[in-house]
Amino acid sequence: MIPSRFGAERFPGKPLHLIQGVPMVVRVLRQALAAKNVDRVLVATDDERIAEVVRGEGGEAVLTDPALPSGTDRIHAAVKDLDVEVVLNIQGDEPLMHPDNVDLVAGFLLAHPEFPLATVALPISSEKDIANPNVVKVVRADDLRALYFSRSPLPYRRRAVPELETLKHLGLYGYRKDALRRFTELPPHPLERAESLEQLRALAAGMPMAVLSTTHDSIGVDTLEDVFEVERLLTAQGNIRETP
Repeated sequence: MIPSRFGAERFPGKPLHLIQGVPMVVRVLRQALAAKNVDRVLVATDDERIAEVVRGEGGEAVLTDPALPSGTDRIHAAVKDLDVEVVLNIQGDEPLMHPDNVDLVAGFLLAHPEFPLATVALPISSEKDIANPNVVKVVRADDLRALYFSRSPLPYRRRAVPELETLKHLGLYGYRKDALRRFTELPPHPLERAESLEQLRALAAGMPMAVLSTTHDSIGVDTLEDVFEVERLLTAQGNIRETP
């Protein structure tokens, strides 16, 4: 599932913004379709313009209520009547999300029934990224369970611990279908509202979320500057065509 909302608070019309000539939502769709452990890809959107672009690409789009409060609620509305075991949430503003990340989360949940939720992260060392509130950080336990997510530098380093990594969280989640339903039935938590990170609702409710290690970075597009960085990376990779 790719939740895609036209009226993004920080970047209205973001899903249809062109990245090297291709609408961002189409780039995300193509990355998702390249994954091997996925049976079906749907874009859940509140806007007919986005749905039209997705369908023009040959993809599936589901229109959902614009009043839904979050992307997770949008996904649940789109899949609640489908016969599925695991649902993936690939954020609609992650045009560089690697298909291997998608396969990693899907494969993990299928093999580890003790975890209702999973996501991905990778080490970062850039002080700029660590301080950037648009780059979400996560700390995890030794058994892979997420301990906390934050827009602030995390963990706080009162003293240097060289072996302790700072982990950047990527915009990809996996849910068992019943866990997705439970999540959407929970009220927003104060931590979630304070950080504007809905995954904190699940942690506050005691829902275990595995944080899996990846080497494939991604960039969440929140500003025009992020678009320029994505285009720079695509050009550096030699990817200046219309396909990812």
